[in-house]
Amino acid sequence: MNAQLLTVERRAAIAVVTLNRPDLHNAFDEHLIAALTDAIANLGQDSDVRALVLTGAGPSFSAGADMNWMRRMAAASEAANRDDAEGLAALMRTLAFCPKPTIARVNGSAFGGGVGLISCCDVAISVDAAKFALTETKLGLVPAVISPYVIDAIGFRQCRRYFQTAEIFDAERARQIGLVHDVVAAEALDAAVDRVISALLKAGPIAVGEAKALAFRVAGRDLAQQQQIDQDNARLIARLRVSAEGQEGLSAFLDKRSPAFATKV
Repeated sequence: MNAQLLTVERRAAIAVVTLNRPDLHNAFDEHLIAALTDAIANLGQDSDVRALVLTGAGPSFSAGADMNWMRRMAAASEAANRDDAEGLAALMRTLAFCPKPTIARVNGSAFGGGVGLISCCDVAISVDAAKFALTETKLGLVPAVISPYVIDAIGFRQCRRYFQTAEIFDAERARQIGLVHDVVAAEALDAAVDRVISALLKAGPIAVGEAKALAFRVAGRDLAQQQQIDQDNARLIARLRVSAEGQEGLSAFLDKRSPAFATKV
């Protein structure tokens, strides 16, 4: 594992996975995506692990896509973009369907794919200063790959708003719409996470796993279905990335200017 990208700390039966790019607000590229996917898959199969905590180093949880990664993908073919999107989809799917309970320790703000990571976790607890947004439409794109999990978390009605507007909202709003379960002061974050861990460790580990599988089954979601959805969404985001609007949106973002399609009221 590349310690520059990711750290895994074992605390008895708990595995704490930390996105470790604080200078880039824990933005991810293809390397971090691959490392995180492998780490979650391995921990999910580790019989000594009872729960997994996902958090970020530094002041942010995750800013979503890394600018250098976006620059490379903006210049790539539609096929390359589809393969890239399928890698991100595999990460989200691996986290969502991890057989162990997962807790997002939201230590700071999260945007785009960072919101996707939170949505994939079973429990999410956020600091009160965190901000959130699904910013893709500002780039001429959509939150395609993460959409199934965000819809699961905040519901169809809220997604109709935030998928389109790309508005920034605060931690209390995130709690109101279901993105996070609890909002606490920064100094109370670890204690809040520990309370959830304590509850999980008092339950039977087999029963906990079956309870998670039960929720997916009753909701009509399964891994095979999710893989098909992911392929469709990867094709969608690849098509949008190479479109004229997507290219303009990405170029404007990288050049730190307003895109041509942005208008004032």
